[in-house]
Amino acid sequence: MQIDIISLFPDFFTSPLQSGLLGKALAKAIASVSLTNPRDFTTDKHHRVDDESYGGGVGMVLKPEPIFAAVESLKLLPKREIILLTPQGEPLNQSLLQELVTYDQLILICGHYEGIDERVSHLITREISLGDFVLTCGEIPALALINGVVRLLPGTVGKEESLKLESFETELLDYPHYTRPAVFRGWEVPVVLRSGNHQAIAQWREEQQKERTQKRRPDLWEKWLKR
Repeated sequence: MQIDIISLFPDFFTSPLQSGLLGKALAKAIASVSLTNPRDFTTDKHHRVDDESYGGGVGMVLKPEPIFAAVESLKLLPKREIILLTPQGEPLNQSLLQELVTYDQLILICGHYEGIDERVSHLITREISLGDFVLTCGEIPALALINGVVRLLPGTVGKEESLKLESFETELLDYPHYTRPAVFRGWEVPVVLRSGNHQAIAQWREEQQKERTQKRRPDLWEKWLKR
């Protein structure tokens, strides 16, 4: 998979893209990430990428020309999505990540300032939000999306079957996990997990998933009941 990031602050990604499973996956060429700065495509001597908003208002707006030029400088693959990271987009969730992982190319446009010129909507194919809150930049949701997508690509996670058992894969939250020691400060690992009875363990874990989901995420619980 090819992932292209359009960002005014490409240095933001340096450490995260080199760390952990994501860094290892990129080093193994499971996915490829490139960074393009719209400022490199400005034509004025001050390299301005933003300007005042028509109609007035607080804050600056990203100009369309550098964004279009940055995207058009890329080699475009047939099956692609051009995504604007914005609080106004559809929420990023596991089912959306599973859809995005089927594409050959993801182009991620990171917004800044008050917003981005509306005419960029003629360029993008999708708008995605990290949630119902506002951040200072689009780099954070872009990084979250990259991490979520790349970990679904074959070869990123050591035991790929573990991906099927995680939260949201079945509309249920994950079950509790324990490791050694068996007792820590008086808190004991449930006996069933130390029993060696795989059927009983599987049943306990399923019950815990249902209980957690019903208590913590009633919206997901209702969705699971209607599946």
